[in-house]
Amino acid sequence: MNEIVNAINGVIWSPALIYLCLGVGLYFSLRTRFLQLRHIKEMVRLMFDGKSTDAGVSSFQALAMTLAGRVGTGNIAGVATAITFGGPGALFWMWMVAFLGASSAFVESTLGQVYKEKINGEYRGGPAFYIEKGLGMKWYAWTFAIATVFACGVLLPGVQANSIGSSLQTAFNIDPNVTAAGLALLLGFIIFGGVKRIASFASTVVPFMALGYIIVACVIIAFNIGQLPGVILLIWKSAFGLDAGFGAILGLAIMWGVKRGVYSNEAGQGTGPHASSAAAVSHPAKQGLVQAFSVYIDTLFVCSATGFMLLITGLYNVQGPDGAAIYTGIAGIAAGPGYVQTAMESMMPGFGSIFVAIALFFFAFTTIVAYYYIAETNIAYINRKINRPWLTFLLKIALMAATVYGTVKTADLAWGMGDIGVGLMAWLNIIAILLLQKTAFTCLKDYEAQQAQGIDPVFHPEKLGIKNADYWVGKRSEENLELEKSGHQFEPDQDRKTS
Repeated sequence: MNEIVNAINGVIWSPALIYLCLGVGLYFSLRTRFLQLRHIKEMVRLMFDGKSTDAGVSSFQALAMTLAGRVGTGNIAGVATAITFGGPGALFWMWMVAFLGASSAFVESTLGQVYKEKINGEYRGGPAFYIEKGLGMKWYAWTFAIATVFACGVLLPGVQANSIGSSLQTAFNIDPNVTAAGLALLLGFIIFGGVKRIASFASTVVPFMALGYIIVACVIIAFNIGQLPGVILLIWKSAFGLDAGFGAILGLAIMWGVKRGVYSNEAGQGTGPHASSAAAVSHPAKQGLVQAFSVYIDTLFVCSATGFMLLITGLYNVQGPDGAAIYTGIAGIAAGPGYVQTAMESMMPGFGSIFVAIALFFFAFTTIVAYYYIAETNIAYINRKINRPWLTFLLKIALMAATVYGTVKTADLAWGMGDIGVGLMAWLNIIAILLLQKTAFTCLKDYEAQQAQGIDPVFHPEKLGIKNADYWVGKRSEENLELEKSGHQFEPDQDRKTS
């Protein structure tokens, strides 16, 4: 099974996908004049803007749901594996794919808002929706929807569950079979509760867990601040093949940095637009900017905290493409959460390993919940045409089974299957957002123009020449109807301030 999975990954994660992720991020950054730098203040403001409605969630809840998917095993075990197979320089390429990927996250999440729909009283959107409506390619949209249901419902949960099982066994000696049963029961309680319960759970747990982890990591780094300049220099030199010890694996540093960076922050992968489409906002660009900032939180904050801890303590291994050891700082432990647990335990005896296990449980569990929401959204897309309600129930059972299976299987197999899921979605989505980029850039230009006029931006797709944004056109009609009922008189073409 491992050989089959590795062979498939060799095709999906060819150098073409690596350079596509970096190249598209750079291209979008140039086209938007590096919005990820220009609009940082606006991103922070928008995070707390807006309120939830009966149909949608608030901007902050949408951000929390997205971070629930982004902040997961990739931030702990993913950083460890990136350093193991790519050297310290892999961390730099994770930063690079996050910085450039913020613009990709803006494009895909803005598109998700533009083409979202209201299904059974809830906002739904994502790549399948904008591929069908924006490109008019239903076969492509169905391909993405089916691939995403398979990736998020079957392939990806096992990675998160495996790390939970491994870390709890290390910290508390809990048998993975017991962990698997507990995860299945807890997961069932959350996912059978609907989108609102998922949003409430994520907005409560995610900020707490991410902030707590970053604070503890920063304390460890502060106690060893004298080593930080040397660590940063090591990362920089290793990233460009300038370090004598790690120079031979420059190509692997780029490959593993991008692969684990995309896995961690998911920019361009197509997962982010699902949660961002659920937000109740007045303009699509608002969620685009919020989701761009979420990439920073994930990689530049949480992943960096993990990477610095490992490199400062020296408790990590690096191996070459032939499996030969290049650096050994923690013999006898497989690449994964065990590195981070050992590193933190060395600095905080009696507390470090337990803290990482608890943090990883929350990180990974919320990610599994987010995977369910993403897969369910694509089931909702499919059911618009064929109406098979039992598909949602089948998804819940499949995701719980995948979680149990991943908990008790080997880490290599779990990660390999997860990489297949990420790679499939990334290929399909990046091509789609490249073809639809004009719509996203039009939205950004309109948002900035309205801001310059000193008004809160409101989206009117018909005025921008954007077609098939049916939700927004219907929303205007509903608002105008309410105004008419109240006796308000206005001209059909009157500006946005009236409506």
